[in-house]
Amino acid sequence: MRRRAACSHGIPCSQGAGSVGRVCTVVIDVPAAPGDPVRLLAVRDEDRDRPWRGLGPWWPDRPGVLGVRDDRAGGAWLTVDPDRRRLAVLLNREDLSTRADDEVVSRGAIALDALGGGIPDHPPTRGFNLVEVDATGARLVEWDGLAVRRTPLSPGTHMVAHHAVDDAGTPRIARWLEEFRHAGLAADSAWWEPWMRVVEQSTHDPASSILRRDAHDGLVLESLLVCAASIGPDGVEMREARLAEPGHWDAALPSRLLTGDPLSRR
Repeated sequence: MRRRAACSHGIPCSQGAGSVGRVCTVVIDVPAAPGDPVRLLAVRDEDRDRPWRGLGPWWPDRPGVLGVRDDRAGGAWLTVDPDRRRLAVLLNREDLSTRADDEVVSRGAIALDALGGGIPDHPPTRGFNLVEVDATGARLVEWDGLAVRRTPLSPGTHMVAHHAVDDAGTPRIARWLEEFRHAGLAADSAWWEPWMRVVEQSTHDPASSILRRDAHDGLVLESLLVCAASIGPDGVEMREARLAEPGHWDAALPSRLLTGDPLSRR
């Protein structure tokens, strides 16, 4: 399939109003008890041929910020400031505005700006969802090209994709949200392992799989990376694991999350 030029989050630059790819997934657990960490599992979907880098300090003009970088345009999918106990992750969302392509800018700076000055009420970009996490909790910023909505996430386990939080109209959320809630979190340092078992189960149903391979607007987007993050008053820990074959589960994926070098800051 033909591959098209894309903006810094891997979204086609010509993606206009009403167009959205079913890409990227976040599972997040917000604790009920103050002082307990927020836990997040994020899956990045992208064109496998688009160059990128895993978690690192790729933005010298933003000291202290690390993230997953798009090398072609310099933007970020996920960012974290360990010292400030803050994290942001960007997801695609339908844009309902009638703005022309020359009236919008790339979404690549959104996750970076979220850790800096914050997201304005009228971003000059196409639509997006942004999950923001700090030591006190999490919220979802939704921009559909018309209005920004900022929603604190209540205690419990939630899923975010390309519409509202816990959107029952999204097949993978409708099918797997209750499974993630039922699985819960492990009590040890590999807290994500019950969730990863749900991710593996989901791959048996391609229509609702958490790991994706979607063709959209001339672009093939596949799951490339899984990140697990724990953010709380006691510190930040992040781990990442690349998929051996984009869009496909492999049995070693959970162990790569466990054995990879973690980012840990306390």
